[in-house]
Amino acid sequence: MADPPGEPSPEAQAPPDSGQSSEHLGQGPAPGQGPYQPPEIGQLPYDLYEPGQGPFQPRQPGQDGQTPDQPRQPGQSASEAHQLGQRPYQPLSQELRQSIYQPHTPGQDPYQPQKPRESLYQQPEPMLGPYQPFVPEHGPYQPHEPGYGLYQPGYGPYEDEIPDPQPRALAIQNAKAYLMKSSTKSGLNLYDHLACMLTKILDERPINAVDIIENISKDVKWSQFQKKMDTLRDENEMLPTFELAEKYKALFLKGTGEGGDQEPEEEIVNTPLPNVMETAFYFEQAGAGLSMDENYHIFLALKQLVSTQPIQTCRLWGKILGLEMNYIVAEVEYREGEEEEETEEEEVIDEGGKEGSEGKDEDEDEEKEEDEPPKSTYKPPPVVPKEENRTGANKFIYFVCNEPGKPWVKLPPVTPAQIVAARKIKKFFTGRLDAPIVSYPPFPGNEANYLRAQIARISAGTQISPLGFYQFGEEEGDEEEEGGAGRDTYEENPDFEVIGVMELVDSLSNWVHHMQNILMQGRCVWINPSQKSEEEEEEGEEEEKAEEPDEPQPEVGPPLLTPLSEDAEIQNIPPWTSQLSTNLVPQYAIAVLQSNLWPGAYSFAIGKRFDNIYVGWGHKYSPENYTPSMPAPVQTEYPSGPEITEMNDPTVEEEQALKAAQEEVLAAAEEMDEMEEEEDEDEDD
Repeated sequence: MADPPGEPSPEAQAPPDSGQSSEHLGQGPAPGQGPYQPPEIGQLPYDLYEPGQGPFQPRQPGQDGQTPDQPRQPGQSASEAHQLGQRPYQPLSQELRQSIYQPHTPGQDPYQPQKPRESLYQQPEPMLGPYQPFVPEHGPYQPHEPGYGLYQPGYGPYEDEIPDPQPRALAIQNAKAYLMKSSTKSGLNLYDHLACMLTKILDERPINAVDIIENISKDVKWSQFQKKMDTLRDENEMLPTFELAEKYKALFLKGTGEGGDQEPEEEIVNTPLPNVMETAFYFEQAGAGLSMDENYHIFLALKQLVSTQPIQTCRLWGKILGLEMNYIVAEVEYREGEEEEETEEEEVIDEGGKEGSEGKDEDEDEEKEEDEPPKSTYKPPPVVPKEENRTGANKFIYFVCNEPGKPWVKLPPVTPAQIVAARKIKKFFTGRLDAPIVSYPPFPGNEANYLRAQIARISAGTQISPLGFYQFGEEEGDEEEEGGAGRDTYEENPDFEVIGVMELVDSLSNWVHHMQNILMQGRCVWINPSQKSEEEEEEGEEEEKAEEPDEPQPEVGPPLLTPLSEDAEIQNIPPWTSQLSTNLVPQYAIAVLQSNLWPGAYSFAIGKRFDNIYVGWGHKYSPENYTPSMPAPVQTEYPSGPEITEMNDPTVEEEQALKAAQEEVLAAAEEMDEMEEEEDEDEDD
């Protein structure tokens, strides 16, 4: 049988250093000196030869383009019996070993095919190398042995283990393209981010990198957005936490100056600073209020407020939440005479401005021409004046700040128009006092005025105290005949009898409102806005006789210190919810009241100790969804008719026809005149 093309002959595969020529191959080796010696029992046939000897020497690289003695990978052997760490040929039994490796007689070629009875392997003609691919249908394995057909064409021993390279490369490209997809927010991609993370980890080699992988990711992202500092002078960036710490630092500084250590006793006795921490302790039992840290910061902030303002009484009113920032509200009352000076200065400025404007108006009236357009007869409704300080809705003064440590800002007094408008709208606070209030109906003011109006409404509905803790003064005894509606002052009752906690929880009649109710007019005390002064009455007596408008009916609200049991319900919902702070140890519990009309308003009472606080968004509860008020209906137009309807302008043809008709009429009139003159002349003759 001819050699396959491209395959070397058996002689070419003989080891070059065997020391035998082709002439001696035909004679064969001497007995005991041939390449195949009978092996000992238990010893492999290939163990008889030292490394580098034996009939099957490895071919040199480059003979047929591949390395014949390249070791096979685990699981990729031609036979299932070839495992990792084992030899390619396992030891055979004694009978097979004797039948395969029979000693060759002198002159016999060791590669000469043996008889079928004396050989286990059927070798092709001519004999190929031990590691060369065999001719089809002549392999080293019989059909009944494992590994049969490994060298058959179209069969690959690794097809089940190694996937097709083309789909695998395509999957790798798709995965890489997905990782390199840029983000729509930051413009970065995950591939570069992971590469930067691995680079950072390999450069720094931190301990337990898997535990801090999130921090490494944040550092890599932060480095992408770091501000590029100037090489000449770096800008020190302060984090918000350090800024807040700097603000709080000012709260903990003690006042410096001479005599600062000599007046603590007087300040402690007569200080208007409330014990915020004690109140916070009770509200914490009630499950309301603020955290202890924030309460302590507010406590220090109130201390600064008391030291800078002439305050007689001070109280933490609560906290109103906002979209951007919150408001911490302090309710204070000035000392007598301190606030009046400020109001007098404001009035002087207003009067001066009015006087100057009146002088300018007189000069302008003289310069105006006699022909003036007709003046409108519409008169706006009279403006309801605001209540004076220390009375009604302006009884207390309120200071606000966004955070403890920031400066306190005094809110302006509230007007009835602002309260009326605040009842018709619902707006979230932003945290900026100068923010405009865009609403319908329009609100007369900015967020500072809206905040002051909401504080007045919440105080009028949620400031409560146990029954009998406050009483009216003796000077106001004469006002009982008027129904008590005009009472606006009260004082503590020295003979107050403590009401039990269970009684405060069981009955709302043991609680009263100690803030005046705000009427629909926007004031706590009704006033007739159409009532004129004596001078105005003398000037307008004749006009009043001609037209006497209907006088508005006075409003009367519930008097001061009205029990909570008389509060109106909200569509079968009680206005208040009372409960104990704990049911496990009721003997040490406190009475807690929660307002359902103004969510966020809480009150507690135990013995002679009680207080009120509000923490919320500043909105009143509405059983139905809030719907803004509809705009006013459009006024009807003036009835149209032929007398007032404007006619269309005539066209050019119509004007020419009208002109021609007028000329004909004139010509006819002239002819008639001429004919009359001729008749008159004939009669004269």
